[in-house]
Amino acid sequence: MQERGAAMLHSFKKSALLGVLLALAVAPAAVPGAADAKDILLTGVKPDKIVMVDVKAREVIKTLEIPNAAPGNLTITPSPDGKIAYTIVNRWESVSGIDLDSGKEVFRADFSSGKTRVKAMFAMDISPDGKELFVFQSPVKLGLGEYEVQDTRVAVYNTADGIGAKPVRLMPAPRRTAVMSLSKDGKKLYLLNWDLTVMDPMTGAVVDVHKVRNWGRANFGEPDILDVWPQWETAGVFSTPYYVVRTDKSPDDPAAYKTGLLTLDLETDEFKMDGFEDTAVVIFSSVINPVRRNEAYMVYTTLSKVDMSKPLAERLVKRINLDHTYYAVNVSSDGTEIYVGGTMDDIAVYSTADLSRIGTIKMPDGGDQALSSLRLIQR
Repeated sequence: MQERGAAMLHSFKKSALLGVLLALAVAPAAVPGAADAKDILLTGVKPDKIVMVDVKAREVIKTLEIPNAAPGNLTITPSPDGKIAYTIVNRWESVSGIDLDSGKEVFRADFSSGKTRVKAMFAMDISPDGKELFVFQSPVKLGLGEYEVQDTRVAVYNTADGIGAKPVRLMPAPRRTAVMSLSKDGKKLYLLNWDLTVMDPMTGAVVDVHKVRNWGRANFGEPDILDVWPQWETAGVFSTPYYVVRTDKSPDDPAAYKTGLLTLDLETDEFKMDGFEDTAVVIFSSVINPVRRNEAYMVYTTLSKVDMSKPLAERLVKRINLDHTYYAVNVSSDGTEIYVGGTMDDIAVYSTADLSRIGTIKMPDGGDQALSSLRLIQR
């Protein structure tokens, strides 16, 4: 028995040692890949370019041309693996998918045909597995002297269908949808319109509504939102500023006008609308810090830092004036840097700690980003 026990112990130690050696052999191959991953910003410049920016190096690393894109590209949706960028082009009537390594167009969906003209109105997202692309569309029928407005819809495409892709299903969707996102598990499709409509992405059935315009709060009017920029990838939280008027105060009272922040956690479905100041400036878009998720950064003619965990009077932490307007904002994966862009020919870099300016990245040949998304991937 003693000999048998000794043999078993020796065998166990040998197996354990082999397991450790195997783990050590595999680890060096896996760790550097994660450590070497870089934050890359994707933006578009008129009339037909996608620009890839290494933000830490503060340099443009690649400029890719999109076929038949003029006069410019709007929403950019990267594939989950960061290999393909899908973008709305061709006067809002097509989506092009560009391979970011080869620069080749690997996907193309042209919406209009015959006497039906179809426009994509900003809202677009991709399923977490990268297999389906969701595009909000507004179609009209062309008459001899008039347009016959059709029902708005979400068109769903198989990304594997490549060039000449056609919708695999069409789902009715509310008008005025400006931003669209899928939940982290791909089971919910969120559409921001008058409210935040929650749909089943397979059937189009409305499964829930997070009330925005129809929130029904006492002594408040209807909130208003102007936001068409998708920039939730680092924190997994969609956010946008909103504006509302208090109905129990005089119109000439500055305290009657409020600015707040709407947030939607794409993993948990947690939805919030909460104020942070009397309206002082115009803000177009916002992004949540992936490390300190109580912090938001907001942009237009100013850059604002807000801490929603603080008492109401202290939530606006800091605000600085910008050298020109910026529409889009994003944040580094480590939560240390803010990137503002979406207009003109530059991306400005700021510290999340104190909003100090720490860098500028110029677009090639003075390229105009007007209205383009500012998306972050890791490569």
